[in-house]
Amino acid sequence: MGAIAIYSTKGGVGKSTIAASLAWCSAAHSKHTTLLWDLDPNGGGSFLFGVEPARRAKAERAFADEEIDGLVWSSGYERLDVLPADASLRALDATLLKLGKKRRLARLVERLEQDYQRIVLDCPPVLNELSAQVMRAVDAVIVPLTPSQLSMRALEQVRADLAANHKRHPPLLPVLSMIDRRRASHRAAIEEHPHWPVIPMAAAVEQMAARQAAVGAFAPSSPAAQAFDRLWAGIERKLVADDAPRGG
Repeated sequence: MGAIAIYSTKGGVGKSTIAASLAWCSAAHSKHTTLLWDLDPNGGGSFLFGVEPARRAKAERAFADEEIDGLVWSSGYERLDVLPADASLRALDATLLKLGKKRRLARLVERLEQDYQRIVLDCPPVLNELSAQVMRAVDAVIVPLTPSQLSMRALEQVRADLAANHKRHPPLLPVLSMIDRRRASHRAAIEEHPHWPVIPMAAAVEQMAARQAAVGAFAPSSPAAQAFDRLWAGIERKLVADDAPRGG
């Protein structure tokens, strides 16, 4: 099993497109039953698959009542489902604090892992009780960064929070996002961090919202789709290695 979070305390770094693309890669390339769980009230990850929750759907009730039935939608792709966000998630941090259950999200992930081999969490740009619960629930955290001081500051915030509040925490994987190699600052960021994966700024990625489809499905040979494929392949190797039994 394996759950990964796409998380940053800064918005506008391509978080939802990365989450949706990795979920699609998991289902299409690795043939895993996969769930994209959209925890961001803006619902960007859900929208990229054309999933809009019913008016009365309450995503927050998964946490308040541990009730998931009726909340999961098909993405339209084989083996890939979506648990969409809605406006009720704006009160999620208050709900979690009121419940006082530090592992509520982890328990829900464990339940979902009975039906899904991979779970991808599209997280909101917050540093609060929800983000703390995310760190207890997942096996890896992908941190998208644009080549800016604010993005690098966001990464340091995440690292500092983990060091202060989580003695044991999942590994962090920074990913350079929305990269334009024509720009000197972007090339400099790649040179400074040569081992970080790179997702390019590309028209194909922008078309995901208009098409409400995964870039790997409509432009599989594009540099962006290939970059997502490589990123997923590295994550999958890590998850498989962690799942492998240790020899004695």
